[in-house]
Amino acid sequence: MPLPDFLVIGAPKAATTALHAALAGHPQLHLSAVKEPKFFLTDGPPPTTGGPGDADTYREHIWRRPDYEALFRPGFVNGESTPFYLYDREAQRRIHDLIPHAKLIVTLRDPVERAHSNWTHLWSAGLEPIGDFLEACAQEPERIRAGWAPFWHYISLGRYGEQLAHLYTLFPRDQVLLFRYRDLLDRPAPTLNRICAFLGVDQDILTTIPRENVTAHPAETPRHRLLSHLVRLSDRLAGQRLTAPLTRLLQHRANPRQPLTWTQRQSLLPHFAPDITLLQSTTNEDFSDWLRPRPRSGGLVGTRPTGQSQSRNGRPRS
Repeated sequence: MPLPDFLVIGAPKAATTALHAALAGHPQLHLSAVKEPKFFLTDGPPPTTGGPGDADTYREHIWRRPDYEALFRPGFVNGESTPFYLYDREAQRRIHDLIPHAKLIVTLRDPVERAHSNWTHLWSAGLEPIGDFLEACAQEPERIRAGWAPFWHYISLGRYGEQLAHLYTLFPRDQVLLFRYRDLLDRPAPTLNRICAFLGVDQDILTTIPRENVTAHPAETPRHRLLSHLVRLSDRLAGQRLTAPLTRLLQHRANPRQPLTWTQRQSLLPHFAPDITLLQSTTNEDFSDWLRPRPRSGGLVGTRPTGQSQSRNGRPRS
C-alpha cells in the first residue's frame, strides 16, 4: 500500500481543514478521508489521558501502519493533513525517517489571531472552561505540565520560527512550501495554483476555498456553563456518544466568532516577538506586520454556513 507523497503539516487553525477539502477536489490528488490521521504524532498507541476532550481525540488517532496506509490509493498523488506535525519535533523526525522525500505544506497565520481562533474553537465545543481568552492563555504552562494535548498550547503552537528552524535541519527547503493563511483566503486561485505546481499536478483546476470549520462563539450564560460542564463530564464517561448532541445544543444559534481587540493583541505580542524575529531570519521573509495593529481580525469571522458543525478532524468526512 502507498504512503503519502505530501503532508499539510501546520499550523492548526490556519485553514488546513478548508485546504484539505479544496485539494480533495483535484482529480490527480487523493486526500485521506480522515483529515487528521495524526499517524506521526506517536511511535505506538497514543496517550489515554489529558485535558478536556483529549481522551476522545486520542481514540481517533490512526497509529497502526496498515490502517494508515489504507487511507491512500495507488495511481494518485496522495496526501493528508495533520497540522500538529509542524509543532511536534518528534513527528518531524518520524516523517523524515519514513518518507524523507515527502513534500511538506505549511500555512502560517498571525500567531495572536491563531491563538484566539484556537481558544474560540475549544470554547465553542464546550471544552475550554475559561471564558476569558487572555486568562486561558495564562494557564498554558500549567496545562502543559499536566499533560494536556497540543491543541491547548495556544501560544506555543504559534512559535513558527522555532518549528521551522528545526524542520529545515531535516528537510531541504525545496521540499517545503510556505505561505500565509491570508493568501489562501484573499487570493485562493493563485495560491492553489502555487500548491498544485509544488505538488506537480495540473493548475487552473482549483479556484476557491470552502468555508470549512467556521467557529461559532456561544455567549457565556448559565446555559452555556451547564452544557459545557456536561460536555466535559460526558467526555470522561462516554466520549462522542453523549458529547456530540450536547455540543450541537451548545452551538445552536450561537453568535459568530468575535474579532480580537487591540488590547488583547498588545497583551500577547511579547510572547511572540522574539520568535517572529527568528522566523524572519529563518525564512528571509518579512513578518513584521504581525507586530502591528490589525485592520481586521484575519479569520473567518461571520455566521457559520447552514448545516455545518464543529469540525471533528479525526473523523472521516461525510
